[in-house]
Amino acid sequence: MLRSVVLRAVAASALAVAVAAVPSPATAGGGRGGGEKGSYEGSGKGSADGRVIRAETKVRLTTNGRSRSSTTGTLTSSNVDWTPPACWYEPSFSPKEIETVVKLWRNIDGFVLPGVGDFVGDMLDHRYKDGHPYEDYNLDKQGEGMFWAAVKNPKRKDDPEANSCDKQPFWVDEGKPPNEPLAVSPKVLAEYAYDELPVPGTEIEMAPAGRSTVNLPTWIWLDKATFKKTSVTASLPGTGLSATTTAEPVSLHIEPGTADAQTYPASGDCTINDDGSIGEPYAQGKAAKTPPCGVSYLRATGSDGAYPLQATVTWKISWTSTNGEGGGLPDGTFGTTQDVTVQEIQSVNR
Repeated sequence: MLRSVVLRAVAASALAVAVAAVPSPATAGGGRGGGEKGSYEGSGKGSADGRVIRAETKVRLTTNGRSRSSTTGTLTSSNVDWTPPACWYEPSFSPKEIETVVKLWRNIDGFVLPGVGDFVGDMLDHRYKDGHPYEDYNLDKQGEGMFWAAVKNPKRKDDPEANSCDKQPFWVDEGKPPNEPLAVSPKVLAEYAYDELPVPGTEIEMAPAGRSTVNLPTWIWLDKATFKKTSVTASLPGTGLSATTTAEPVSLHIEPGTADAQTYPASGDCTINDDGSIGEPYAQGKAAKTPPCGVSYLRATGSDGAYPLQATVTWKISWTSTNGEGGGLPDGTFGTTQDVTVQEIQSVNR
């Protein structure tokens, strides 16, 4: 009895070693028959935690409209109750690859504890070989479908929800949609791409620059060349599944960093112009005018230091897919904070 308990405890942690050792598709027999009846190959790689065999995602990402750089950031959903998916299921292992996983377990004895390989191998064989529910690893169906496995969103692998995909790999016939709500789909791909949208840092232009003056408006604007549409396409090779998620800037919100200030407009929301810019650059002769986007500070910063002015851009998010599906996703926001020093107007006594 004690040996059985120890074996079960070791099996959960050691399973990762065996699955990670599965050869790549080129050496493990590939996906749909390793090229016999189809072209899609399984991941051939995986890991295990919680005694669930998982795979590495094969989803590929393509960025359009903006290159990633040190100044780009990641959007935050304006809907606090929504986040991109932390996990999903996708086609990952061919019958030959599942068979390889089990055989690797048979050979692990001696590296951990004597008997642990056979013990876990028997568990896997019970599911994938002995008819509970699969027989002989579905080798007779090689090339006619795939075992779908749980994968984690690489950017959210530490989220508690990443473990909600807790099913062992299950079989899906080629061309038949899986009966699983968390199975990869165009919408799942679109939501995954949401996390990858590269948006520019909100480095606003201000006039006067560096130091504002009490009761005099500070003009704020953003250049049209910086804030333009950006999109990311997520696709799963060999399946025809693809979705493109697009972010379009729609407004800039100003938080002065103090209650002793007035924003323009009063709401602090500066809408985007027809040419894609936000606000209006300051120019000579506009000192007496009210800026379409800006702020007036009513009190100097003094010894308290600078005011932390926060500028946040709201992005409208939409998606399309290769099968005609599409729609909207929650707006995204991304902002930065800039320190603003405010001085009193100096008068000269003669």
